[in-house]
Formats: sequence, structure tokens, C-alpha cells
Amino acid sequence: MNATHHHQRAAEQSPGPSHFAGNVEMDNVVLKVNNLKTYFFTRRGVVRAVDGVSFDLKKGECLCLDGESGCGKTVTALSILGLIDSPPGRIVCGQINYDGLDLVQCSSRQLRKIRGNDIAIVFQEAQSALNPVLTVGDQIIEQIKLHRPLNYKEARRRAVELLAEMGIPSVERVMNYYPHQLSGGMKQRALIAMSLSCDPKILIADEPTTAVDVTIKAQILDTFRELKAKRQMSLLFITHDLAVVAEIGDRAVVMYGGKDVETAPVSEIISNPKHPYTAGLIACLPDVSKATDKLASIPGTTPDPLEMPPGCAFHPRCDRAMAICSQQQPPRVAVSGEHKVSCHLYG
Repeated sequence: MNATHHHQRAAEQSPGPSHFAGNVEMDNVVLKVNNLKTYFFTRRGVVRAVDGVSFDLKKGECLCLDGESGCGKTVTALSILGLIDSPPGRIVCGQINYDGLDLVQCSSRQLRKIRGNDIAIVFQEAQSALNPVLTVGDQIIEQIKLHRPLNYKEARRRAVELLAEMGIPSVERVMNYYPHQLSGGMKQRALIAMSLSCDPKILIADEPTTAVDVTIKAQILDTFRELKAKRQMSLLFITHDLAVVAEIGDRAVVMYGGKDVETAPVSEIISNPKHPYTAGLIACLPDVSKATDKLASIPGTTPDPLEMPPGCAFHPRCDRAMAICSQQQPPRVAVSGEHKVSCHLYG
């Protein structure tokens, strides 16, 4: 099946606005990010990695952050958990509301209690995230004992159960393996098991399918779908792959230049994109049913974060740009229901 048909089928299968509202109530928000700005103050200048991002994550949903590399997806996730290196990074503005707390204002001690316990993250590079001198079992046990009043035997039993839940064979043997003894797919599953060790309410997955082959990628996506359904957890899934968005997402936030440029249910993002950047990403998908010698592409490259263009950051690459696009930031406009876009073509 070609990529375009795959996306169309996924969009048809994704819940529309009425179905979505019936399962995830508008007021059932577990995490609210409002006007988040995370800057890095370097010798060369200020890098506005995240520059005014806002979104809600609702109970039991999968919200995808999508966009090209360098658009601010990972920095947004690290900001939520207070993992920005300071210096040079700092959250300069905004709120991250969770369970009555503004995580931006929380102390390091408060964040340590929340991190891994209430909000967990699966990092992009499993090899880098796992400690090479500790066995996989010891690392999961350490995470469990950090947040749960369990003895070693109880924590080990819990670790074995988690690895088995991830579909890892010969679990007792794998518990004694070091990371280098595992394949890429098994390392990623072990990392997911570790992130689930304390039954978090929110799981952030930072491009967990990037470094694995197609077969393992499909298995990992199935694992996340099963976890979301079984545990009723909220999932913030970061990816640059629209195929993954169509496969797993309920809603999507498209990011560009550190900003959220379009937010909508996945079905609407795929079938009716409003922002020229979103439309360009979808147009780049290959379609073998069309006889063409050349793939569509978005002209130009992503802007240097130290030299962001004035106005809308996408205007130098946009084929629908107007004079105002290079002068003013576009407002965020609600085009329908939960579909919001930041573009001068609207409003």
C-alpha cells in the first residue's frame, strides 16, 4: 500500500471530532502547556528553541508533536520535565500545569517526585539512555525503588513483569544482560518498561521508533497502543513521521520554528490541513499510483535558530506568503472545533 493511501485509510479510521468528544471530554485535561518559551543563551546569541507553544493533553489520549528536526519538539518535552540544561537553557515564560501545580515554578525536589512517577519519558536513543555498566534488570529495579517502598525481591519481581509485558522473551536471562548485549528493538522495549515501572499518568515518547527497522517499528507502535488502552494513560508522542501520527495519534500539534502552527484531530490534519507547512509535509508523501518522475518537496531549509526570520518563520519557504507574513506573527485562529491554525490566511 502506498504512503498516501495508508494515510487516507488511517484518517478514515481515526475518530472524528464527535467520536473524540465522546471519549475524551474537553475539560478532562491532565497537562496544560500555555505560551511556553524555552531559550538557550549562547555566546553567539539567543536560541529561541521553544517560542510560545500551547497545547492541552487530555486523559487517555495520544497527542502527537510533529515537525522537522530542529522545530522544538524535544525541547518542549524536556521543558515539561525540568530537564533543560541550565545554563545555557532556561524557561523564560509560560506555564506547565499538572495536577494543580505549575511545573515551571516547582522546586527541583518537587520535580524529582513527579519525574518518573507521574510523568515518565522514553528517550530517543535507547543506547544513550541506558547505563552501559549496569544490567538492564538493575536499572529497572533502581527506578522502581526510587519511587516505591519495595524491597529488592519485590522490585525485581515487578521488573520481570514489566519486561514480560513488553514481549521480551527469556526475561530472567535478559534481566542480567547489559545494554550492549541487546538488539536495538529490545533496548527500546527495556527503556519503555523502565518508564512504566511506576505506572505514570503521562508517558512522553521522544521518537522511540527512529533507530529501529520497519518490523520493530510496527511492534513498538502496537506496544504503545496496547499500553494506552490497557492503562488508560495519556501519551505525548514526538515524531517527525506523519505515518506514525496517522497510526497512533488522536490529535496532532504541528511545530515549526519553535512554535505550534496547527493543532487538530489527526483525521483533520491528514485530510484537511490548513497551514501551508502542514500541507507541504503531506504533499511530500510518495504516491506510487501517480506517474511522476519527481517527488514534491518544500523549498529551502529550516531557518537558523539564531537568525529566525521576522513575522511568520515559514514565510521564506511558503508559496502562499503575503507581505504581512514577513512583518507580523500570525494570530492563532480556531477554524473549526478543535482545529486551530496560526496563519495570516485565516482570521
